[in-house]
Amino acid sequence: MAAIAPLDFRWGVISTGNIATKFVKDLLVDPSTYGQLFLFKSNTPLTALVSCFGRRNVHDIAHKIVAVGSRSLSKAEDFIKTVIPDTSSGLTKAYGSYAEVFADPQVDAVYIGTPHTAHYEDALAAINAGKHVLCEKPITINAPELRSLIAAAKEKNVFLMEAMWTRFIPLSLELKKFLEEGSLGLPVLLHADLSGNLDLRSLPDTDRIVDPNLAGGALLDIGPYPLFWAIFVLYDHPDNAKTRPTKITGSMTMASRTPVDGTSVFSVSFTSSSKEKVGTKIDAQASLSCSFTVDSYEPGVVIRCERGNIIIKQPIYCPKQFVVQYRGKDGGIEREETNKFDFEGKGWHFQADEVARSVRVGKLQSDLWGHDHSLLEMEIFDEVRKQGGYAFPPGLEKVVN
Repeated sequence: MAAIAPLDFRWGVISTGNIATKFVKDLLVDPSTYGQLFLFKSNTPLTALVSCFGRRNVHDIAHKIVAVGSRSLSKAEDFIKTVIPDTSSGLTKAYGSYAEVFADPQVDAVYIGTPHTAHYEDALAAINAGKHVLCEKPITINAPELRSLIAAAKEKNVFLMEAMWTRFIPLSLELKKFLEEGSLGLPVLLHADLSGNLDLRSLPDTDRIVDPNLAGGALLDIGPYPLFWAIFVLYDHPDNAKTRPTKITGSMTMASRTPVDGTSVFSVSFTSSSKEKVGTKIDAQASLSCSFTVDSYEPGVVIRCERGNIIIKQPIYCPKQFVVQYRGKDGGIEREETNKFDFEGKGWHFQADEVARSVRVGKLQSDLWGHDHSLLEMEIFDEVRKQGGYAFPPGLEKVVN
C-alpha cells in the first residue's frame, strides 16, 4: 500500500491566552517524535521495554499555524514573536480581530481558546465562514447552544469538536483497549475529582473564576475533566450501547461573595434495569467532584470493576500512569500492573491530529469524542446547575431552548 502523503493542516488560532499558548507550542512539536509505554508487574520491571506503544509517531500530518487573532493586533504580533519559533513565525499572519482569521482563505481550521461564555458566538462565526472548529471546554455554556452549533456545522458541512484533549492522549487510548478486553469484568463504581484551592475570597468579583457574568465557578471550568472519565468509561463502554444515564444528581456549595459554585459534587448512574436500557448490561455509578476551595487528592480517578481496580494519578486531565489491581478469589489484591506513558510535548497535539485526520476523510465529527459526548456533558451540567440552584444572569445564554 502506498504511503499517505503528509497533509499540511493549516490552523488559525483565536485568543492569545495561556491555553492557546500551550496548544500552539504542542502543535509545533515534531509530529514524528516517539513516546513510550513502560510496563511493570508487581513493582518489578519486565526485562523487555515496550517502546513506541504510547507513541505519537505521526508521519501523515504536519500542523501549521498560519493565523493568530486577538482583539488587539499588537497582542497577536507579540504572541507570534514569543510563542512561535523564528523558523515558523514568518508563515503566520497576525490579525487584530477574530473575523479576519475566519475570513483568511489559508485557514483550514480554527482553534478557539476564548472564555467559555464567548465560545458559542465565536464558534458559530467560524462555522458560518466555512471553517472547521476545535473549541475549548466547555464547548458552550448550555446544551441548547451546543445543539445550535451542531446544526450549523452540519448545514455548512464542517467538522466540529470540543477540545477534550484527555480522550486522545496515549494513556486513554491504551486504557480503552484494556477496559474493553474485559479481564477485570464490567466497571461498577467510578470516582473522579479535580480541584484546586484558589482562595476565592481573595479574588476580585470580576475575576473569571467567580464572575457569574463569565459563567464562573468550578463546574464549567474544571468539571469537564471528572465528567470526562464517567462518559469515557461508562457511557462509552460497549455493554452500555451508548444509552444515556438513568439518573443525575448534583449539589453545589456556592462561593462566599458571588452566586457561582465553589464546589460541585454530582453523580451519574447507568442502570440496566431501566426501560430505556433494555439489552444493556452496565449497572454502574460515577461519583464526581470539582472544587476551587480545596486541593485535589490522590488518586485522581478510581475505576472499581467486578474483578479489580484501575487507579489513575493526578492530574486527571493528562495522566501518564495507571495501575491495574487484580483481585484474587478471596477478594484481596493478588497482583498489580503499572503502566507508564511518556511523549514529547504536553499532550495537546493529539487532539489536533484527530481533527486533521477526520477532516482529511470528510468526517464532520470525531469517532472518539463526537457530538453526542459533548452534548451529554452539557446536558449533565445543565441538570447539575438546576439542582444546585446556579442560574446564569439574564442574557448570558445565547440559546435557551
